[in-house]
Amino acid sequence: MGKRYNSYSSFLRRRFGCRVQKVSVDVGFTCPNRDGRITRGGCIYCNNDSFVPPYARSRYSLDYQITTGMEYLRRRFKAEKFIVYFQAYTNTYESVERLERLYREALSYNDVIGIAIGTRSDCIDREKLDLLEELARDWFVTVEYGIESIYDKTLSFVNRGHNYQSVVDAIELTRGRGIYIGAHIIVGFPTETEDEMLAMADEVSRLGIDFLKIHNLHIVRNTPLARLYAKEPFHLFSYEEYLDFISRFLERLSPDIVIERLFTDTPRELLIAPLWNKTHVEILKGIEEELEKRNTYQGRLFREHITRVNP
Repeated sequence: MGKRYNSYSSFLRRRFGCRVQKVSVDVGFTCPNRDGRITRGGCIYCNNDSFVPPYARSRYSLDYQITTGMEYLRRRFKAEKFIVYFQAYTNTYESVERLERLYREALSYNDVIGIAIGTRSDCIDREKLDLLEELARDWFVTVEYGIESIYDKTLSFVNRGHNYQSVVDAIELTRGRGIYIGAHIIVGFPTETEDEMLAMADEVSRLGIDFLKIHNLHIVRNTPLARLYAKEPFHLFSYEEYLDFISRFLERLSPDIVIERLFTDTPRELLIAPLWNKTHVEILKGIEEELEKRNTYQGRLFREHITRVNP
C-alpha cells in the first residue's frame, strides 16, 4: 500500500501534477512577544537559525532569497514549481500595505504557484485576511498558525503571549475564504502528560485545518529553554518512544488533515537534546516502518476519540 498517512508532498503532486517545494524567506519581521508589545524574549524554545536555511536571511533581498532558493531546490529535489514560505518570526506583523507589496513580489516569479505565511493567531485580522482572500482567488495561499499547544498552562510556560482561544478564534476568522489553513504543534513539553499530548490529536481534528506540522520538542542552543534544561533537565522523547507516540497520535488524527511534518529537524551544531543520531530519511523511514509493523494508519481510531478536549 501507499503511505499510511496523508502526506503533504503527495497532496501537492496531486494538486499541481509535479514536484512542488517551499522556498523559505526572511523579510525582517519580528514578533509581539519579542519587541515588547506583549513581552520580550520570544518563545523560550525559539532560535530561528535552527530551522531557516542559510540563504533565508533578512540581510539578503527578497529577490536573492527566492532565486537562490529555487535554484537550490531545483538541483536537490528536481522541483518544478514553488511556494514562497514567509517563515521567520511573524509574517503578518506589519501594515497591510507592506504585506501586500511583499506577497505580490513573491508571487510575481515564474514557477511560483503560491505563498505560505507563518504567523501567530494574535497577529491576524479581517483586513489582512481580506488581502489573502483576494490573492487566493489566483494563487495557492496558506496561512500557518503556530498553535504549539492547546493547553494554556503550556502557552504560559513557553512565553507564547496568547491563549489557546486566540487560536480557535483566528482559525474561525480564516475559514471559508479560499485560504488553506495550516497549523504547528509541539509535543514533549514538561508541562504535559503523554495523555494530554495525545489528546491534542482530538482537538486539532475538530478545528477544521487543512495542514499540520508536528514537532517533537528539541532543546536548541542560545534559547531560554536551553538554559532552563541545563539547570533542571526534564524527559524528552527517545527515538523509540517517539515512534510509539507518533503512531498513536496519527491513529487519533482526522484522516482528512494533510501532514506536512512528523518530527523536528535541527542542525546538529545547534541541537542539545534529544540526540537520536538519525538522519531525516532514517527517522521518516522509522515512522513508516512502525506504522506498518502495527498495521495502523492515520485516522484508524479517529471516530473513537473525537470528543471535545477541555484545554
